[in-house]
Amino acid sequence: MYPQRGITLIELLIALAIAALLAGIALPGLNGALEAARAGEAKSGLLESALVAVARAGITGRRTVLCPSADGSRCSVGSDWSEGWIGFVDRDGDRERGADETVFHRQSGLGGKVRLTSTEGRSRIVFQGNGGNAGSNVTFTLCDGRGPERAESIVLNNLGRIRYGSPSAAGIAATCRG
Repeated sequence: MYPQRGITLIELLIALAIAALLAGIALPGLNGALEAARAGEAKSGLLESALVAVARAGITGRRTVLCPSADGSRCSVGSDWSEGWIGFVDRDGDRERGADETVFHRQSGLGGKVRLTSTEGRSRIVFQGNGGNAGSNVTFTLCDGRGPERAESIVLNNLGRIRYGSPSAAGIAATCRG
């Protein structure tokens, strides 16, 4: 007769309980790390978009526009950039993408709970043919699933340079909801 091999039901339940306990401890930390990575990806995407738009404006000598875009082909209404954005050469100067205006850059929507909004009333960023930004600085507020206390502001100046800081209470309230 052969001896029985394997594990008992009690041993299996103890192992599952330990695994569940470890997963319960590790998952919140993992979610926080994923949200931080997604927020970092949003910041680098915004920086890349600004650099590409400035370069394209300088190369073509024409205005380029960055604007929020949910479908990747035309500008969305409002200042929420969370669903993505586009950059295009604005041949007619109306800040709206026409059928004959080339999209040179597309950024897809931000993952997870990441939200990105621009200063109210600044839903279009126009770079002149000399590479400068038309108008005043634009401030973005970036939030993710880690909560409002981790929110950041991203300021894009008239030359296409970016700096980071702490967002205003109004920016946090508008961006970090839900």
